[in-house]
Amino acid sequence: MTVVPLQPPRRLVEFTLDEQPVRVPEGSTILDACRGAGKDIPTLCEGDTLTPKNACRVCVVEVEGARTLAPACSRRAEAGMTVRTDTERARHSRKIVLELLASSTDLSTTPRAAEWIKEYEAKPARFGADAARVNEEPKVDNELYVRDYDKCILCYKCVDACGEQWQNTFAIAVAGRGFDTRISTEHDAPLTDSACVYCGNCIEVCPTGALSFKTEFDMREAGTWDEAAQTETTTVCAYCGVGCNLTLHVQENEIVKVTSPHDNPVTHGNLCIKGRFGYQHVQNRM
Repeated sequence: MTVVPLQPPRRLVEFTLDEQPVRVPEGSTILDACRGAGKDIPTLCEGDTLTPKNACRVCVVEVEGARTLAPACSRRAEAGMTVRTDTERARHSRKIVLELLASSTDLSTTPRAAEWIKEYEAKPARFGADAARVNEEPKVDNELYVRDYDKCILCYKCVDACGEQWQNTFAIAVAGRGFDTRISTEHDAPLTDSACVYCGNCIEVCPTGALSFKTEFDMREAGTWDEAAQTETTTVCAYCGVGCNLTLHVQENEIVKVTSPHDNPVTHGNLCIKGRFGYQHVQNRM
């Protein structure tokens, strides 16, 4: 069981959401309010453990009186504002963004991407095969995780998790400009020659599978990856006395990856290399 410390009470903010009055704690975003009201707003770059970057622009909504559409993931709810989430303008914008992303990158392992493309009637194929931004083999230069930049949407979540928001390692950053922009190590060196400490916290926040566990990558290549057949068990890491929670993802009696609950007050979803990858000894059978 995860114990979440109680927070000081916050003043409630009341505004109008799709013609209905809603009340949310002060500091909440429009996306928080939408989720509280049961509204399904698509988003890719929003992360519950990171500061919003407004990179993907899939979650835009219409705020009365505003000249431009507002990203719901970062726009704070304000008293008296009127927000509409399903206007023709907002839906058209989401459709275009999904078309541009799906035409230039591989969203095959992005959760719910296919569902949203169908819902918004996006047609990525209309831009042609030449729209693909990159076309390169996945980088497999270590035994722990894989970088597949064909699936990267440049949301910068991995950079933030590796940098000042969590790990403070700064092993990866944004390189290049325009169409050549990409996430890279310093001088595009192999991960083994970079400052990476293999905490895997970048994998934890990647929304598209551009960064993935080597185990998951190999199983997907072999056609044996089956999330529906996996079980999840949360336990406490035994490597030290910090008390990090580990969630073991198990398929056919084998641990296939390890994550951590994002609401855990110790880890907030982050782990070290031992907690994230040091589970092989559990599976060694005499």
